[in-house]
Amino acid sequence: MNRQFPLAGLLRLRRLEQDQAAARFGAVNAQLRAVGARQASARAEAEEIPSDVDSSSALLAVAAARAAAASLLTELDALSAAAEAERGRAQRDLASARGRTVGLEKLEARHHELLEAAELAAEQGVLDDLGSSGHLRRGAEAAARGASTP
Repeated sequence: MNRQFPLAGLLRLRRLEQDQAAARFGAVNAQLRAVGARQASARAEAEEIPSDVDSSSALLAVAAARAAAASLLTELDALSAAAEAERGRAQRDLASARGRTVGLEKLEARHHELLEAAELAAEQGVLDDLGSSGHLRRGAEAAARGASTP
């Protein structure tokens, strides 16, 4: 039996694909955390916008700050939604890559089991031959002694 797993090259490729999918998933998760942190920061900044005004210019400044904060939060919400969708795709890609790898890993394990069984069978065959030839040799020696004794 072939000592090397015949699909070893394909298995290495599948593992590389799985590693790449895992790295992409990790990067998307990091991006999602960063967007979440930026959202929290923007919300905290928006809450700090003063609500008391004493002049029309202060009112305009507060209105502009609130509009800018609302616009920023809207953009961050859209970015977060896009990152969530990307995370779902990355997670599906990772699961798919893992599924393709697992099948080959099972085949590789089975290949190694068959190799081990073949080695054990060959070793047992050698032991059986040694045992039976020793038994035959002792039987022949006993027969020779019995024939030489009248």
